[in-house]
Amino acid sequence: MKKRTEAMPLKLGLPKGSLQDATIQLFARAGFNVYVNARSYFPTIDDPEIECLLIRAQEMARYVSDGVLDAGLTGQDWIAEHELGDGTTGVLTRIADLIYRSAADLDGKTIATELVRVTRAYFAGRGVTVNVEFSWGATEVKPPVLADAIVEATETGSTLRANRLRILDTVMESNTQLIANHTALADTWKRTKLDNIALLLKAAIEAHGRVGLMLNVRRADLDGVLALLPALQRPTVSALSDDQWVAVNTIIEERTARDLIPRLKGAKAQGIVEYPLNKIVL
Repeated sequence: MKKRTEAMPLKLGLPKGSLQDATIQLFARAGFNVYVNARSYFPTIDDPEIECLLIRAQEMARYVSDGVLDAGLTGQDWIAEHELGDGTTGVLTRIADLIYRSAADLDGKTIATELVRVTRAYFAGRGVTVNVEFSWGATEVKPPVLADAIVEATETGSTLRANRLRILDTVMESNTQLIANHTALADTWKRTKLDNIALLLKAAIEAHGRVGLMLNVRRADLDGVLALLPALQRPTVSALSDDQWVAVNTIIEERTARDLIPRLKGAKAQGIVEYPLNKIVL
């Protein structure tokens, strides 16, 4: 049993609203089970060293900066908005950059948009297969029931041309950040706790959409099998009790498994096992 210190618990803010479900799912993949009561702003977590509070992402940076919270998760855009407003630049430290979803994660999903051709071209250029549906307006209300994601324009090209305007630059691309204030980070216990949380969250993100693959193959057929295998770095090859055979273990994108496994079988691999991954620590 851990000895309780004055630094405990870590006061952690979780974003309420659009990021809430994705954040709780990410924490679950990282090994932390968070339970939210619809009537309470204080979720429970199965780690006695952490106390959680649900806060709007727009307000998270202020509460972390003021020391009400030790740390929290919010968008990079809201951090900048806080620091350029009433906040003090340099009070907050970014512990981890957490990108919950990428274009590749939407493979096989439905996208609602008014920009059908643009959206199709975008995903086609990235080799991602999606079902693009035209939206007759109110696109923002479509997820998650009527669509998995949306593509929305904040300005139309015709309006810009009519006013003889052109886009000069993109102000900001935003994704979720784990932030903490300097007072919390000056405490050795809290700093270590936050570093460990960040490690597990990033490991869960790395594992998303990937699976492990292990198989056995004769040494004489090993080169043919290895030629088919993509890998995070290099496949692990281990000797078996029979000197003529080896075990191969690797990590692949889940969406490639259905095509790869038959090809591995054709290359004389045996005992092929695909298994899920919760975390990948790089």
